[in-house]
Amino acid sequence: MNGSVGPMRVLVTGGSGLVGRAIERVVKKEGEEREGEEWIFLSSKEANLMSAEETRAAFEKHHPTHVIHLAAMVGGLFRNMRQNLDFWRYNVFINDNVLQAAHEFGVVKVVSCLSTCIFPDKTTYPIDETMIHNGPPHESNFGYAFAKRMIDVQNRAYFQQYGLRYTAVIPTNVFGPHDNFNIDDGHVLPGLIHKTYLAKKEGKPLQVWGSGRALRQFIYSLDLARLFLWVLREYDEVEPIILSGTRDVFDIVFLVGNGKADGQFKKTASNAKLRKYLPDFKFTPFRAAVKETCDWFVANYDAARK
Repeated sequence: MNGSVGPMRVLVTGGSGLVGRAIERVVKKEGEEREGEEWIFLSSKEANLMSAEETRAAFEKHHPTHVIHLAAMVGGLFRNMRQNLDFWRYNVFINDNVLQAAHEFGVVKVVSCLSTCIFPDKTTYPIDETMIHNGPPHESNFGYAFAKRMIDVQNRAYFQQYGLRYTAVIPTNVFGPHDNFNIDDGHVLPGLIHKTYLAKKEGKPLQVWGSGRALRQFIYSLDLARLFLWVLREYDEVEPIILSGTRDVFDIVFLVGNGKADGQFKKTASNAKLRKYLPDFKFTPFRAAVKETCDWFVANYDAARK
């Protein structure tokens, strides 16, 4: 079973964001759209998914058979630290509205997007899919992390009660074209790209926040998009799956310390389950992915989110 019921009408929430734009590029420009598939990319301008009424109206309008659920309130470390309550409430509302509307409108399959920040702060490494609920997440972003964990709880409950094949993916830190390059509230890599751009333009030293000890794994948004298509079409488990490249390629270190918080020290995730299914999947080399992202940011500086 691959969640297919003949023609697929796929609704992508968060369709104008980093991952949504990557999926749109892979589907529309790289020729990955299959015969019998129709793709709708829904932005927040078209529907406020915090509203149950607007969410139902979007499902009534588009009548999807499948959903890729990307919409979320997201932000970098420092915004999470300031707004844990907002991250909890906004995301719980969005996720419940989307999953319940999917159920009410007979959606065959939903693939939601989680994050490695959902894993326990105190754990063993590498982390894997069985460890999500083994302890509390890091205190810096507990609101967002617990809200995302609840998607896994809901998926299991929809399967237990209704037999629905709703599932989720857990990517490591995503980056790529159309990212949020805000220095204060964005994620680490787009923030570094923007800082480097300004330092070079203004002829000033580059200052990198953090202690120099924290580690992160990354996945290029276009690689993630290609994996999303595989999960939607082929992955049959309700249990989530980590989407990550190899540790050796994707770990980097914050380079310079200046007293700023690190957040969770590391979140090194195992991709053993992914490799069991797709042993030959080729990730974009990290340096090439960073260069493509930098080139896009420079070429689209005025329009880029920042």
